[in-house]
Order: sequence, then C-alpha cells, then structure tokens
Amino acid sequence: MMSVSYAADILLRGGVIAYPTEGVFGLGCLPDNLDAVQRVLDIKQRESDKGLILVAATASQLEGWISLPDGQVLPEPDPKHPITWIVPPGPQVSALLRGIHANIAVRITTNATARSLCLAVDSPLVSTSANLSGQPTARNRFVLQRQFGSVVDYVVPGDCGPASGPSEIRDFTTGNILRPRES
Repeated sequence: MMSVSYAADILLRGGVIAYPTEGVFGLGCLPDNLDAVQRVLDIKQRESDKGLILVAATASQLEGWISLPDGQVLPEPDPKHPITWIVPPGPQVSALLRGIHANIAVRITTNATARSLCLAVDSPLVSTSANLSGQPTARNRFVLQRQFGSVVDYVVPGDCGPASGPSEIRDFTTGNILRPRES
C-alpha cells in the first residue's frame, strides 16, 4: 500500500499525519519524537496536561511504553468494541504523553490502516481525535482534509471502522469504565 509507506516515511522523519482509526480519524506521530508530539498538541489546540493515547498493532509494540504487573497482559482487541486501556507507564513515556496523569492510555488497534502504519514504522503511534479541542471530530475524509490538510504533513487515505465512534476507556487495574463506548 503506497500511502502507508509514504506516511511511514513522513512519520520516521518527524512528521505529523491524520489517519483513520476504529471509530474516528486521528492525528498522530511517533511517540518518541517530542517535537512532533508537541506539534500534534498545537494543531489540535489541546492543553498538554490532558495526555494522549498510543495505538499499536500488537501488544509487543508497547514494550517500554507500558509497565503492566508481572504476568498481566492487555486483552486481545475486539474489532467491534475497541477499548483504550489506562495502564502504568513504562520508562519511555514522557509527560507530554501522560499529561498530568500518572498512567498512559493505550489501545491495540484493529483498523487495517492504523495497524499497517504501526507495523510499517515498528512503533506505536500517538493518537488523538482529529478535531480542534472541544469541537466535533472529523468523521469523513472530506471534513478531515478541509480542517487539517494544510497543517499536517499527510492525510492518509482510508476509512474508519469497524466501530462507530471513539473507543471505550477502561482502567486496566480496576476494570472500571471511564468513558463508555458510543452506541
């Protein structure tokens, strides 16, 4: 897929992209490039204290980014019911990713394009909804292109899905639902 390899090259050079995820379009970059992370926050007009999500193709891509208790693993993702987990951070996690929170938000993505991007760069990606802070999220490519096409380095073609909105958020330690999924 030419668009994924092009987007991967942009990410590896420190760029910021807009891309489809399970339920909404996201803005993202590589999480270890703090200049790019700050740029995502600036584009979104989001306060840095709120934190960001990391999406990965596999649980192994999150090694170093999360620190689960011995013997515990993230559950396998359900394509129709994506869950973002709030987990203890690993040593690689900066305050820009966590915000004021002690933990980090992570999700194993089931969206084919987002998975391909993570695999192409062999890394999780920063993922935050493609919207200005407090505004509705872009749910189609045309709105995404109009709102963000001139401020990101690339808008990755593809469709959101299979979910119909933002993921549910759960605390990994307690199992408590912090944000229910949209129906």
